[in-house]
Amino acid sequence: MSWSWSWRAAVVLACAGGLSIAAAPAPRVQVGIASWYGSAFAGRETTSGQRFNPNLLTAASRSLPLGSIARVTNLRNGRRVLVLINDRGPYYGRRIIDLSRAAAGKLRMIGRGIVRVRVRWLFPPGRRARRIARHLRRTALARR
Repeated sequence: MSWSWSWRAAVVLACAGGLSIAAAPAPRVQVGIASWYGSAFAGRETTSGQRFNPNLLTAASRSLPLGSIARVTNLRNGRRVLVLINDRGPYYGRRIIDLSRAAAGKLRMIGRGIVRVRVRWLFPPGRRARRIARHLRRTALARR
């Protein structure tokens, strides 16, 4: 294998700490398969450190930043829901997002189990996302 001088220089700089390679940013919109997870995981700690509550509007994503807000649209019926990304996953097949039972109920996908969705990343982690997450939590708990 023959490396060019520029590649060799990049490898040397990276090893020496002189070059930082940032992770690719998450795509703003993804289309794929969503699934949901419920009571079997209730009370377990999520990647973000929060306890999983299936009654809250939360989701797990492999690519979206923890603490961010995303809008998930069921492409079969057009229903939408805002969710807080607080966990990593799904780790089965080519699914792009795992939703809590409450979020799956809003999308009317509980009977089907999986559904084709569009996920739009709306707000990165920060003050605005935390404010929206508090609102989502109050709304979900009030409707129980």
